[in-house]
Amino acid sequence: MNKTRIKITPSILGIDYGRMNEHLAELAPFSDMFHVDVMDGNFVPNLTIGMPIVSCIKTDVPLDCHLMIRNPHRYVEQFVEAGADSITIHAEASLHLAPDVEKIKKAGAKACVAINPETPVEKIAAVLPMLDMVLVMSINPGFGGQKFMPEVLEKVRWIREHYPNLDIQIDGGINDETAPLAIEAGANVLVSGSYILKSRDYEGAVASLKKNR
Repeated sequence: MNKTRIKITPSILGIDYGRMNEHLAELAPFSDMFHVDVMDGNFVPNLTIGMPIVSCIKTDVPLDCHLMIRNPHRYVEQFVEAGADSITIHAEASLHLAPDVEKIKKAGAKACVAINPETPVEKIAAVLPMLDMVLVMSINPGFGGQKFMPEVLEKVRWIREHYPNLDIQIDGGINDETAPLAIEAGANVLVSGSYILKSRDYEGAVASLKKNR
C-alpha cells in the first residue's frame, strides 16, 4: 500500500456559490487543496465558472484550477492572476502539451496534466518528468456525482511504478469505498466533491477517506 501522505482536495463544483467563502472556511481545516472545476461547454458539455469567480475565492488553502477547456494555453496567465496555485490541463484539449506545461510553470504555478478514462498513459509519457502532479480521471469529465471507474487504476499503478515521487491525483466517484482502491494503486491526492459536500460532518468525511491507511 502507498505510504506517502494522503492529500484531500475537496471539489467545489457542487458548492453553494452564494456562500462560497463561508463553505470554504468550514472545509479549510481538513483540506490540502481546493479543486476548482472550470468547464467551457465545449471540451465538456457542462459550463461552470471562470476567472472572475476564482478571483473572489478568499482562502489560504491552495487552489488547483482544473481547466476542462479547449486551448487552455490562452488562459493560463489569467487563472494564475486570479489566484490559481496550480493549473491542471487536459492532454486531450491541449494542442501542444509540453509548451503548455512550460507556460504554466513560467506563469508561477505548479503544473498538472489530466487524462480521461479512455486516454492511455502513453499519451503523456513525454511530459511526466516535467510535472508537479498528474491527474487520472476516474469518471468522464463534465459532471459530478458519477460512478467510479476502477479500470483506470492500472494507469495509476504504472505512473506510481515509474514515478515514485510524483503526486498522483485521482478525480471522480471518490468516497469511503473507492478511496482505498485508489490509494492502494498509488494515488496520493484524492479529489472528492459530492461525498464531502453532502456530508454534514466535513471532518468525518475527510477522515473516512483515509480510514484504511
